Amino acid sequence: MKNFAAEVIAPNYPPKEKHPKIINTFDSLQPGEFMLLVNDHDPKPLRYQFMIERTDTFTWEYLEEGPELWRVAIGKK
Repeated sequence: MKNFAAEVIAPNYPPKEKHPKIINTFDSLQPGEFMLLVNDHDPKPLRYQFMIERTDTFTWEYLEEGPELWRVAIGKK
């Protein structure tokens, strides 16, 4: 079980604030730390954004994959 330095429950934020909140939370992590992302749909587009904007600086592990709840451990390398 991972210890999470931060958690973002995406449905708690308006749509235009979700990705910036998640990215800012990730950026605040120290190398080796993890954040927990909780969402009501598969955050695959966010993963693509990370692949483009944070290349080789993150890990992505699905902890739960729907159908109603997705939980993702995002780690900072």
